[in-house]
Amino acid sequence: MQSAYGGRRTSMNIVVLVKQVPDTWAERKLKADDKTLDRASVDVVMNEIDEYAVEEALKLKEAAGGEASVTILTMGPDRAVETIRKALSMGADKAVHLSDEALAGSDAIQTSYAIAKVLDTLEYDLVICGSEATDSRMSVMAALLAERTGKPQLSGARKVTVDGGNVKIERQTDNGYDVVEAPLPAILSVVEKINEPRYPSFKGIMAAKSKPLTTLTTADAGIEADKVGLANAPSQVVEFSNKPPRQAGQIVKDEGDGGAKVADFLASQKII
Repeated sequence: MQSAYGGRRTSMNIVVLVKQVPDTWAERKLKADDKTLDRASVDVVMNEIDEYAVEEALKLKEAAGGEASVTILTMGPDRAVETIRKALSMGADKAVHLSDEALAGSDAIQTSYAIAKVLDTLEYDLVICGSEATDSRMSVMAALLAERTGKPQLSGARKVTVDGGNVKIERQTDNGYDVVEAPLPAILSVVEKINEPRYPSFKGIMAAKSKPLTTLTTADAGIEADKVGLANAPSQVVEFSNKPPRQAGQIVKDEGDGGAKVADFLASQKII
């Protein structure tokens, strides 16, 4: 059956990775003790581009009909349940929350290992994530997961079509787009041009409270403790300093030579 959204599947399992991040409007800072991001001192929200990933999964589910389902997967502290509930209120069916103090301070490589171990416990046709997280902007998770799971990676999607056992995307580029196709199961990342995320309805918010939410520890997922956490992280912040206070600017009075004075100042700052 060909759907209006391009799919010919009556059953499809989609896993969407979402991350809870500090609000981009908040002043973010590192903690003095372990030099990791201080998440407790600021408001936290769902990573913005992950909302587009959730929306795309819901569109694919609606197009497929049948027994298609959307599972949210989050790695984070207890507080991350707030983000999970938002994704469920948008229309996702269930969620898995990987939460363990042993994971604190894990970098992208360790995070991909932990998430891949959880994915091993799930059945999926597609794993969808946002192209980047606003607290790191590394844009590597899809590639890391593809390497760890042995699944094809389709990144930077601005349009997705599932047809039978294949997924096809339009990959956003600086000069337009490329068409990329791969067999399912696959790992997919999306950009913000792909859709317009829906707002959770009151009915959806209420329904989210009763949707299945499975919480896993590292032991539950078979994650080896010496492969995660700050003490074992391949990349760490060794030293940092706060941004110096803003100093008073230099006023240039134009007496016919203002341009030259500005040029001299820029040269002294090695700007030109």
